Amino acid sequence: MKTYRAAIFDMDGTLVDTLADLYDSVNEMLTHYNFPRRTLDEVRQFVGNGARKLMIRSLPADCDFVDDALAYYNDCYARNCLNKVKPYDGILEFLAALEAKKILLGICTNKQHFAAVKIAEKILTPIKFSYISGDEPGQPRKPDPTRALAGAKKFSVAPEEVAYFGDTAVDMETAKNAGFLPIGVTWGFRPRSELVDSGAKIIIDDPREILERITFC
Repeated sequence: MKTYRAAIFDMDGTLVDTLADLYDSVNEMLTHYNFPRRTLDEVRQFVGNGARKLMIRSLPADCDFVDDALAYYNDCYARNCLNKVKPYDGILEFLAALEAKKILLGICTNKQHFAAVKIAEKILTPIKFSYISGDEPGQPRKPDPTRALAGAKKFSVAPEEVAYFGDTAVDMETAKNAGFLPIGVTWGFRPRSELVDSGAKIIIDDPREILERITFC
């Protein structure tokens, strides 16, 4: 059976439920500009490709000040990002089990880097991630594998020794592009069908199943 030495995770919809804070921040931005609010399900579908793409999808199609709206949204989310976020049931226990096995843990997300670090430190404590890579200016976004592969390089492991966990097609494409094992999780923001269609090799319905189906050492 294939064994894995490192685990790299998406964040939103995979490790933590951030949807309520994203929803509040998007609608705070839209209200500021007197635009119609978005529904929770719309925001759920809009996330996954970074904050700028979230703005493009949330704003009216003819909006010509996306960058200004993004700056305002980032200020909103910086204030809101710890308000309602919570780890998914079983995630902290699973991460602790990996830590006990001395498995290398990382995060590669299209969420703003400042928010990824803040959530990892405040919400996923006491778990320690050796690598956290969020969206920053000048850096490629997933599904480009550059940042994910930087994590494997930092860990000094081969790509085929990395299991990558995510809840969207973007995550599965990132894993495939990097040569990682693509593992889809169904408790996040997208349906099982999206994970199947985008090439997930394993699909997990509950974090407590993972160690029964994937061997880490």
